Amino acid sequence: MEYLKKNIQLSQFLGLLAVFFVLYFTISHSEHNVFWRLPALFAPLPAAINGAVEFLMFEWLPIEIYDAELDEYEESALLKEITRGFSGAVLFCIQFIRELLLGGVKTIVAFTSWDFIRANKWLVWPALPWTVVAGGAIILGYALRGKGLALLVGFSTAYIAIFGQWVPAMETLSFVLIAAPISVLLGLVFGVLAFKSKKVETVLMPLLNVAQTMPHFSYLVPVTVLFGVGDHAGAIATIIFATPPMIRLTLLGLKKVPPEVIEAGLMSGCTPRQSMYRVMIPTARRDMLIGINQVIMQCLAMAVIASFIGAKGLGFNLLLALNQLRIGQALELGICIVLIAVVLDKLSLAWADKQTDYFADLEFAQRHKYSLLFLGLFVVATLLAFIGSILFRDGINYFYLIPHNQGITTENFWQAGVDWMVDNWYQGLQGFNKGLIVNVLVPMKNAYLGMPVSATFLLVMGIGYIIGGIRSALIVGAFLLFIALTEWWDRALITAYMTSFAVIASVIIGVSVGSVCAQYSLATKTALLVCDTFQTFPSFIYLIPVIMLFGVTDTSVLIAVIVYATIPATRYTIEGLRNVPETLREAGAMSGVNAWQRWTRIELPLAFPHMMLGINQTVIFALFMVIIGAMIGTEDLGQFILKALSDKNGTGNGLMLGLCVAFIGLAVDHLINTWANQRKAQLGLT
Repeated sequence: MEYLKKNIQLSQFLGLLAVFFVLYFTISHSEHNVFWRLPALFAPLPAAINGAVEFLMFEWLPIEIYDAELDEYEESALLKEITRGFSGAVLFCIQFIRELLLGGVKTIVAFTSWDFIRANKWLVWPALPWTVVAGGAIILGYALRGKGLALLVGFSTAYIAIFGQWVPAMETLSFVLIAAPISVLLGLVFGVLAFKSKKVETVLMPLLNVAQTMPHFSYLVPVTVLFGVGDHAGAIATIIFATPPMIRLTLLGLKKVPPEVIEAGLMSGCTPRQSMYRVMIPTARRDMLIGINQVIMQCLAMAVIASFIGAKGLGFNLLLALNQLRIGQALELGICIVLIAVVLDKLSLAWADKQTDYFADLEFAQRHKYSLLFLGLFVVATLLAFIGSILFRDGINYFYLIPHNQGITTENFWQAGVDWMVDNWYQGLQGFNKGLIVNVLVPMKNAYLGMPVSATFLLVMGIGYIIGGIRSALIVGAFLLFIALTEWWDRALITAYMTSFAVIASVIIGVSVGSVCAQYSLATKTALLVCDTFQTFPSFIYLIPVIMLFGVTDTSVLIAVIVYATIPATRYTIEGLRNVPETLREAGAMSGVNAWQRWTRIELPLAFPHMMLGINQTVIFALFMVIIGAMIGTEDLGQFILKALSDKNGTGNGLMLGLCVAFIGLAVDHLINTWANQRKAQLGLT
């Protein structure tokens, strides 16, 4: 009792729980009143959104457009022509990069009259030999960070080529090489605007929060309506998804520029424009380059998702292999995506850390040694490709371009391993699967579905009030009210049940593993390396083994979610504990505390704000994976988002469902950040 008197928040929370359970059991049997379920006042909104989109795309501001194929003019809406024109430009850029890497047929356009256009094929553009691209990447890795990175790049490119995945890998790379620069440019522009104007920042922050918490699939529904289907649509969805972290890190980097640096630039005669682009942006280079790294990772994370709307590459082939249950091939493709992600991740971070010596007085050959080396490589590789075309006239020219699926493969090996696991483990795991479903998951699911809306509002808004006062209560209440007024309240409760179960398990595992690993340097490096590796795996990969072992059940989805969501919980726990000042540990040791007391009374309290950020990311990761799990038959909001993809009038449903998922994430995000900031203030860490 004495402890509860001292800890006011805990005593308030216990009282809130008592009131919640009273309401829960009182109202749970009276389903036909407003205390149980609010009327779905927002149910007409999806149809209204669909009507608005259809009007804008097909009727608003009609203009005359010439159709060369029909040789006649036809009426079209201005917005449709603008979006189709933009998507056409993006597609042209993707195809241009793709043709440089893989070859293509160029066309010349001849104008024979004002009203007729004739296109003639005039040149076959050869592909770059895979040895040139691989060798160039190896040289770049060596230039940025030496032998270690060069060996990693060499192994990755050789694996992709030898296993016959070079063509889809270059298709994916061409996709990323267009989406990432556009995302970076947009992020820089909006980040600078937000730094210069507080009003712009105030408007942007809520939009960024929603964008970063909406599930991947939600971006695809409106994009297909506005921009069509294909690589360009996937790239545009990727740009929308990848730009927010660049904006945030640009703004963060500019805010961290020391005032004395800005003053020194102004005293040197810089105009405000020169101060921004010649002083502040170079000073904030580190944070911005980390933002570029995050953009690249987001683009690759969307590579598989974008295949749902026609994007070519490894993601499309991976999705096809999963649909055919070719587990071995799916693993090979997943490894290729991981290798590309790891290589781009390491190269971008090495570029961020690279220091330029502006005072070095080097000769021409020394200054351009890597460019000259690449030129020599290009000549040698081209000669080898030409010689190979003679030697392998009737077969595959391995010095030039290995066709898709014509390399070696370990598919049969992996498939045999999967079959062995299914034959030997399946029956044994079914007992665990059945026990978990019957004794834990079904009762928990029923408990969530049995929550009256009034009791849910009391619990969520009460927690908000305890943590952040009336402001936080109103914010989380507004998020909850939006969901409660839609027709998907029950589906949202199922999403919440799956997410909360996965988050609890992930946090327990992540904090436990992170706390143990943080005590030892080697274990810390190993754990962080494992986290990096697992985070670069496409999310679909996690579904492969669990489906084979547990079938299409909630258990399969939850295990995949737990594995994926444990990554940030582990990482942030390690980083938080490792950042505890060594002097405090030594002071604790001198005071006679044992290892357990030091962990519970010194390290955990100080690392708690950092760990809470990890829990925040764990919630977001779990939400994303729960939605992706709808592919194997869950009954949450994700299932309706997938249905919206195949519905020609699914734009409204897709956006509304995406907002429901986003608002769940934003409510948790607000509560966790508010609590973490309070703890920082109490510990003097702000």
